[in-house]
Amino acid sequence: MRYITVEDLSFHYDKEPVLEHINYSVDSGEFVTLTGENGAAKTTLIKASLGILQPRIGKVTISKTNTQGKKLRIAYLPQQIASFNAGFPSTVYEFVKSGRYPRKGWFRRLNAHDEEHIKASLDSVGMWEHRDKRLGSLSGGQKQRAVIARMFASDPDVFILDEPTTGMDAGSKNEFYELMHHSAHHHGKAVLMITHDPEEVKDYADRNIHLVRNQDSPWRCFNVHENDQEVGHA
Repeated sequence: MRYITVEDLSFHYDKEPVLEHINYSVDSGEFVTLTGENGAAKTTLIKASLGILQPRIGKVTISKTNTQGKKLRIAYLPQQIASFNAGFPSTVYEFVKSGRYPRKGWFRRLNAHDEEHIKASLDSVGMWEHRDKRLGSLSGGQKQRAVIARMFASDPDVFILDEPTTGMDAGSKNEFYELMHHSAHHHGKAVLMITHDPEEVKDYADRNIHLVRNQDSPWRCFNVHENDQEVGHA
């Protein structure tokens, strides 16, 4: 099922064109990466696709429902969001738990199923054993994993991720990519992830969207090239 469709999107900062005539889509059940050289406006494209920034022209269509006919839920993880200082009062568990409330309502009690989902979210990123620690006391990579666990706890249909593995070691990165592949292929989630290193994720992703410089323009314009070849990861 098609969750996101972007057609002929162009974006300008003031009068300077940054993105021109961009077309791409993301479906349920696939893990898609978004790549491009430094300065290729990858984050700008994501924000314009989500309506955070207003495109100059173009059409963005986001499905109102998921594959079960329920309201579509999108989780957006901006770049380097995990910047809690040492005085941040919440524990890891409390922070991840707060991700369930948008589904339940802020004044409704969480049940056993919610608690199980929270534990599974923490387990999925290797943070269960750190659940009672204060967020501010964690390393940068641990903070990032706590933010990702909170995102999983909200159980979205679409994951929009801007370089989510910043601060993680190589082993944690591979576990995360496997987790996103599993979420897409076994749970029907849609994943769109910006990465600066497509080689390390190529065995997990289904498809890559690459922003390339428009060579016949003096402006900083980029077009989309899609490689639809399946990577063959089981």
